[in-house]
Formats: sequence, structure tokens, C-alpha cells
Amino acid sequence: MKNNPFKHWTEVHYLKERINNPLIDVGEHSYYSGYYAGGEFEDICVRYIWGDQESQQMYNPFEDYGWTVDRIKIGKYCCFASGVVFMMGGNHNHNSDWITVYPFQEMIVESYKPKGDTIIGNDVWIGSEAMIMPGVKIGDGAIIASRAVVTKDVEPYTMIGGNPAKVIKKRFTDTDIQILLEIKWWDWKEQDIQDAIALLSSSNIDGLYEFYKQKII
Repeated sequence: MKNNPFKHWTEVHYLKERINNPLIDVGEHSYYSGYYAGGEFEDICVRYIWGDQESQQMYNPFEDYGWTVDRIKIGKYCCFASGVVFMMGGNHNHNSDWITVYPFQEMIVESYKPKGDTIIGNDVWIGSEAMIMPGVKIGDGAIIASRAVVTKDVEPYTMIGGNPAKVIKKRFTDTDIQILLEIKWWDWKEQDIQDAIALLSSSNIDGLYEFYKQKII
């Protein structure tokens, strides 16, 4: 693919090192595997969001219009497959409460309706070409199937898929999910995470909890 920033499908980009838009917050170790989409995460995946170099030169939504502009906040250790789409401000000026959804230039300031920040938790895996609609919150440990269209919030450690996306199953029992949300392994010190990799890469939640109680607390 011409001008593809990815040389091969096995290559990943760690987003913390590559994001420039001030409205995109990314945690440590989250990555994008974007070879098949053929572009940077910020250009291909996060759509209709003010803050790139060109839009900053055109206008300032805060100073010019007094708008509250939606952001995207991504946690730590997230995995995004090629072509994931975060739909941000694409319909903000198409007011469905009005008779027409057409954005007349004279009414642009009045037509704008924010959807709220899009928030992606920690340790989230989003499959290829899934679409996350504006203002959705995805909980820690969730898995989004390829080409799912996510229109509603997703509970932690839940697998969803389809269009519109529906729950497939919870990854663990409610008790185990509460344990994982309590220990928040992604917030541990780097060395502690390294020491716990064998447990993190297993289904032994009880063992990880013991490690947490002995080494982290």
C-alpha cells in the first residue's frame, strides 16, 4: 500500500508516541495494528474531531463559538485492530430536534449538540473495522467483535458484537470481575506487572488476587 505507515500486518504503533491532537488522550502501552487500513490512527480511526493541524488553523470551537467539544479518552494496555472507527462529531451539527437536519451556515452555532466524551477503559480489545458511536463508554477489559457497531455503553469484561452490538457473554463471573476491577493491574508499577505476567496471561484470577494482596497492597 502506497504511503502506508505500517510496513507489515504484524507491525503495531504505540499510540502515546504518535498522537498529536489535544482532544485525544491515550494511556501507556495502548497500540494500533493498522496495516490493512493504511494510515495513522489519528487520521483513519478518530473521525470528525477538531484538533488536527488543519482544523486548528480554520477555527477554534471553544473561543469562536463557546462549544463544549467532545474528547476521546483511551486507557492503558488497549489493543485496536485495523480500521477501528471512533465516530466523534459527525452528526453534531445535524439537529434531529429541528424540522431539518441540514446545517445551514447561519445556524451552525445554534445547531451544535455535543454527545459527551467517548471513553475507552483499560485492557480493551476492539476488533477490525468495529465502529464506536459518539459518547459511548466502554468498560475495562471489554472485547468488541470485528465490525460491531457500538451504540450503547459496554460493561467491564463483557464481549459484544453485531449491528447494533449486543452482549455475547461476560468474560468472567461477577465475583471475578469485581476482583479485577478492584486490583486494577494496569495501574501497577511496571516491575510489578512484569513480575505478574505469567498470572496475567492465565485464567488464574485467584492467584492474581493473592499476588495483589501480597505484593501490591
